[in-house]
Amino acid sequence: MTELTWNPYDKVLHLAPYDVWRELRDEAPVYRNDELNFYALSRYDDIEAAHRDPQTYSSAYGTVLEIMSPEPMQTGHMIFLDPPTHTELRTLVSRAFTPRRISALEDSIRALCAEMLDPQIGGDGFDFVQDFAAELPSKVISELIGIDPADREEMRRLIDLTFHIEEGAGMVNDVSFGAQIEMHAYLTEQLELRRSQPRDDMMTSLVQAEIVTDNGVRRLSNQEAADFANLLISAGTETVARLLGWACSVLAEHPDQRAELVADPSLIGNTVEELLRYEAPSPVQGRTLTTDVELHGTRMPAKSRVLLITGSGGRDERKYPDADRFDIHRRFDSHVSLGHGVHFCLGAALARLEARVALAETLRRFPEWGVDHERAVRLHTSTVRGYEKLPITLG
Repeated sequence: MTELTWNPYDKVLHLAPYDVWRELRDEAPVYRNDELNFYALSRYDDIEAAHRDPQTYSSAYGTVLEIMSPEPMQTGHMIFLDPPTHTELRTLVSRAFTPRRISALEDSIRALCAEMLDPQIGGDGFDFVQDFAAELPSKVISELIGIDPADREEMRRLIDLTFHIEEGAGMVNDVSFGAQIEMHAYLTEQLELRRSQPRDDMMTSLVQAEIVTDNGVRRLSNQEAADFANLLISAGTETVARLLGWACSVLAEHPDQRAELVADPSLIGNTVEELLRYEAPSPVQGRTLTTDVELHGTRMPAKSRVLLITGSGGRDERKYPDADRFDIHRRFDSHVSLGHGVHFCLGAALARLEARVALAETLRRFPEWGVDHERAVRLHTSTVRGYEKLPITLG
């Protein structure tokens, strides 16, 4: 009998993880990997409960396996903070990330889609990710935050480099660190400029936002504002690019459902939720226990590293009947692909808007396409899953 093993760095498992994740849910809902020193939760209810209990499942030690540390990280990144500091910062930042500002982007997103998709009409095909899915969120985020148009292509290059991975080290490497430092320096300079020369953009909102605390009124420091802008640019670009890549691939595999979306675009909103459940762009998040936890008869000691396999939670038959079936008509009350609780993705509304508009504009121009899987390239990290290149054929 083969021993049940799961390793988030294993490229073979990364390509097709669902059989292993099903075994984890059924046979080892609290899985232990001694070699890499972590536990893993794979059932929806356990993952959802962990997301809602930041006091026990802490983010302060890091949330990506290769950078998780034995002590709390000294950082201004919101995803690496716990309440009450996280709550204070999130409240402050959310005032710059308003529904009005997000909804106002819809026409711009539609125009960007037309700019990139119209030149492909009448052609034989194109790389859906490199020529569209990876560019759209980068351009949208840059506009939202206030990156000067002349700097936007360089910013996209730096974002790509921050996700550079090396064998055995993941994203912990000089190329990724160098890009992060360069991007942070640029943002810090721009934020300082906004203090003296405000504009109608999010960087100005970040430096002007105020919150009343027990110690009085405070604003974000340049460090905090730059950390948040950096996080938003990187996470927003990467997650939406992978989501759109999955949408292209999955809909090609389900042409009948794709045809339904062409006939009735009102179904696209629910389709985005089903895509997030079915192929989570970020299927693994790390936490560190602040106290001993016993679950399913297994005791996990305090300071244990715990990986929440949200991608597995989305396929949990205990939550979703016939969970391995993709269904644009599926009715469900929630999923964990955008987080839950205090760390629910702050950019979720923007990601959903981008995905909905991008899918609608794609389907309006290209009701049918095929995927050239032989030339497709998959992205491989311990926390992100999807396509780096996805050539499609038209006509």
